[in-house]
Amino acid sequence: MKPPWKLLMATPLFFLLTLHTLASPAYDHQPGTRRSKGQVCIGCVLVVSVIEQLAQVHNSTVQTSMERLCSYLPEKLFLKTTCYLVVSIFGPDIIKLLKADVNADVVCHTLEFCKQDPGQPLCHLYPLPKESWKLTLEKARQIVKKSPTLTYSRSGSDICSLPFLAKICQRIKLAIQNSLPFKDVDSDKYSVFPTLRGSHWRGRDCNDSNKMAYPGRRPDNWDTHQDSNCNGIWGVDPKDGIPYEKKFCEGSQPRGIILLGDSAGAHFHIPPDWITASQMSLKSFFNLPTALTNELDWPQLSGTTGFLDSTSRVKENSIYLRLRKRNHCNHRDYQNISRNGASSQSLERFIESLSRNQLLDQPAIVIYAMIGNDVCNGKIDPVPGMTTPEKLYSKVMETLQYLDSHLPNGSHVILYGLPDGTFLWDNLHSRYHPLGQLNKDVTYAHLYSFLSCLQVSPCHGWMSSNKTLRTLTSERAEQLSITLKKIATSQKFTNFNLFYMDFDFQEITEEWQKSGGQLCQLIEPVDGFHPSEVALQLLADRFWKKVQLQWPQVLGKENPFNLQIEQVFGDQGGH
Repeated sequence: MKPPWKLLMATPLFFLLTLHTLASPAYDHQPGTRRSKGQVCIGCVLVVSVIEQLAQVHNSTVQTSMERLCSYLPEKLFLKTTCYLVVSIFGPDIIKLLKADVNADVVCHTLEFCKQDPGQPLCHLYPLPKESWKLTLEKARQIVKKSPTLTYSRSGSDICSLPFLAKICQRIKLAIQNSLPFKDVDSDKYSVFPTLRGSHWRGRDCNDSNKMAYPGRRPDNWDTHQDSNCNGIWGVDPKDGIPYEKKFCEGSQPRGIILLGDSAGAHFHIPPDWITASQMSLKSFFNLPTALTNELDWPQLSGTTGFLDSTSRVKENSIYLRLRKRNHCNHRDYQNISRNGASSQSLERFIESLSRNQLLDQPAIVIYAMIGNDVCNGKIDPVPGMTTPEKLYSKVMETLQYLDSHLPNGSHVILYGLPDGTFLWDNLHSRYHPLGQLNKDVTYAHLYSFLSCLQVSPCHGWMSSNKTLRTLTSERAEQLSITLKKIATSQKFTNFNLFYMDFDFQEITEEWQKSGGQLCQLIEPVDGFHPSEVALQLLADRFWKKVQLQWPQVLGKENPFNLQIEQVFGDQGGH
């Protein structure tokens, strides 16, 4: 009896591996079949690499290293169980191939998780074998020629095709596509569940059975009897009979923070110890289920809407936490409406997930930060796929008109410019990637080339050895920033003031280096592209200081009753 191939393969290629994530910014640009094949290949190469390096680090057999890897995984989402099942199927072949002293590229091409299509270049992460690739691959195929695993189709491995999972898969898919909470009983766009677009992404609902109670609304009857805006301030002061909400928040100019962004704003992050054998332990994958159900984004630690303490040595707070510190009446009023792969051209697909009622809700600060995907894609020739200034102007104006019809009067919108991403290649290409640190065999240049060859690079334009292409990408980014600035200085709207801010990554890198930091610490080490948590916190600090200096009215007043709020309501129910 054949094993349930689709069930077994779907989860491991989802769990461990950076499959949909390394290529996530390219989602809106890449054909589905090619992207899927590329992601499967990446996943295989990463897993086999980790297995091989675990055996090397612990001086163990390949069988033991596979079992060790599975033992590190949590039980949640059936990760550990599925890993052991997959090892039972593919383990024997992997053991035979690695004993033959071939690398992960050869293993994955032999097992047909990676394929070289006719007329296409050979995609590989590691240096090619000394003897010809064709001969090496033929020898490897002879080793496993009678393996039953080669009879299983590598295509269509969709766990959601199973009847008993189809319905829940569809709900999860819609939640992610629409950027709305998966679990939202009262359909007010807020949830008590943290992941799957829940309270990690927008303030936690305080009453999920009442759609008129949610973060960011103006208090209902000063919240005399219940907390209608979820800021934890409600009831009546027994000393004088005045509602606490009225006493502490009236006239304090409460406001929320809303981010319209991409994977950088969502804080896309793959922990290095997920793929670094020398650092891997039982603790490494503790947050894996949370990360998977957050699309491998960490909005709860992002620079704009993060509410958890930073895990980095930089102790700067997010913009939301600074707003909350300035006025405790802003508690829980944040929305991170970011999406992996989002651009000015795709925002219309999920902007309706924004929650703001012009009549019932407080004003908001909206940050528009589509900082990469208008110039980034994974195509061999990425230039034709870049957004033109004309298309950007048209789509941004549509977005601003939508905001004007939904934001309460007194709101503010800030357009973020695009960065110059040439620093990626300039500063990383010769450094060893986490997968290459053990044996000094994989640099970021190798990673960039591998992703580009598979056409799943998050940004082929900047992650390329072609200096002319990198320059063209930066020139287009500058043109788009100029367009955004022109919009901000020439357009007026009824319900919000409009501003423009440069994406000051260059200034941040200079300051970071002056303080003794290394530039590589500002970039996600696994994907070699996204800003790290450190960078996001520094960007938030720069943003806050600029707004304080140039447009202090955007931030609202400091609430003189903050201390009293703490004395009466403590942490206001937390997050």
